[in-house]
Amino acid sequence: MIVIKTIATGSTGNCYHVTDGITPLLLECGISFKNIQKALDFKTSDIAGVLVTHEHKDHCKAVSEVADRGLNIYMSSGTKEAIGINHHRIKAIENKKQFKLGTWTILPFDVQHDVSEPFGFLLANEAGDKLLFATDTYYVRYKFQGLTHIMVEANYSTEILNENIATGRVHDGMKRRLVKSHFSLENVLEFLKANDLSKVQEIHLLHLSDSNSDETMFKKAVQEQTGKLVYVP
Repeated sequence: MIVIKTIATGSTGNCYHVTDGITPLLLECGISFKNIQKALDFKTSDIAGVLVTHEHKDHCKAVSEVADRGLNIYMSSGTKEAIGINHHRIKAIENKKQFKLGTWTILPFDVQHDVSEPFGFLLANEAGDKLLFATDTYYVRYKFQGLTHIMVEANYSTEILNENIATGRVHDGMKRRLVKSHFSLENVLEFLKANDLSKVQEIHLLHLSDSNSDETMFKKAVQEQTGKLVYVP
């Protein structure tokens, strides 16, 4: 059974604790390690590894601290180079080349964001659960079978974004960046429609924009389309 705990999500920092009851992992470390420790009641010694999607600080702020605490951190070569920190705990992994951490088999895959080599991750455990983690991408080109848990970014609604631009709350330049770097609600719905959701138990919507999203509306839209349990942490 997969248990997901959102420690932080959004532009101020992202960090998620995921466990199958045997092997705990961290997805992202975009807040201080001190705050990660507090959120986990200082139970961090059993964490088997940390997966980092890309080099933006809200996803990797604590890389040095985490490495110094003895945790291995996994990321693409492009992300490693962009972060620019040399540490033996930082491990470069390859696109579509799976690796194991405890009871998890992890498949990194390429996503679309305005950074050097961003990854999403497909995590499968020995009990047959499959968790998809995709954030900071404006679409995902792949389809996945047998997913049981989905953690996906839903950053903005095109309708809300356009309203904010029309009223001057958001600069038009922001839209040009968002549409080529982050998942809109509309694209998330298309992505979910394209995938096999027959075994999905939970969908977690992540990284909502403070100004261009609506938590209640997003949750309702995904629930109505999928019929699944939806969390907006």
